[in-house]
Amino acid sequence: MRSGFRLLLLSTLVVLISACASNKQEEVLPEKTYYDNARKAMNSGNFNEAEQNLDSLETFYPFGRYAEQAQLDLVYARYQNLDLEGSRAAADRFLRLNPQSDHADYALYMRGLASYNLDIGLAARYFAIDVSARNAGEQLQSFRDFSELLNRYPESEYAADARQRMLAVRNRMAELELHAARYYIKREAYVAANNRARYIVENYSTSPAVEEALIILAETFDYLKFRKGSQDAVALLRDNFPKSEAFNSDGEFEANLLRRENRSLSSVVTFGLLGDE
Repeated sequence: MRSGFRLLLLSTLVVLISACASNKQEEVLPEKTYYDNARKAMNSGNFNEAEQNLDSLETFYPFGRYAEQAQLDLVYARYQNLDLEGSRAAADRFLRLNPQSDHADYALYMRGLASYNLDIGLAARYFAIDVSARNAGEQLQSFRDFSELLNRYPESEYAADARQRMLAVRNRMAELELHAARYYIKREAYVAANNRARYIVENYSTSPAVEEALIILAETFDYLKFRKGSQDAVALLRDNFPKSEAFNSDGEFEANLLRRENRSLSSVVTFGLLGDE
């Protein structure tokens, strides 16, 4: 009994000592001190320290004088720290807590910017990464965020940049389709390549990817014996890209993207059927 009591007493003392040590480590500073420290760290480019102070400010003074600004600064600090998911989450939280804020347009812009770069990430800063080959989910999310910004705050100082980024997103989406079309051409899946190229022409008509998409259409239609479709694609290419390298010096269409191997058409067409043109 005595040994058990001593063990219990010892355990209690250990817990109390640990609690006291923990309380000393979590000494709460004045609200303004956290805010000033965070601003000073951000101005010097130390975003890790800034984020730590902003987190503490939110923890200990969630409804304080600097709460709203601290939430905005946290969005930016996390973005600069390449914590793009954290930045987007902080922007979501700000919009949820401050729906009528004068700075809601900034939060929307930063949320879109985080999504815009999220599928690229840190690696793209140091390695060559084909963005067009990556998943389009985050790009679509950024497009929605920027679109919401323009709809709600058309006069925002961030509107012009948001429009440009929406155009860039559309071009990325077109490049994603073009990447898929090239892949199908390598696999000699010409019906699938044709479908991807048609989607680009129909949905991303102002994208630079349209030129190559029209070339793919012309060649795949010709291979699949849809002569009119091929002729229409060449005509569109000539009207919109008269200096395309697909035309020879005499102005004749002379592209050769397809790898023509001795395979029967039935072995190639495995990705769906084209409607009669």
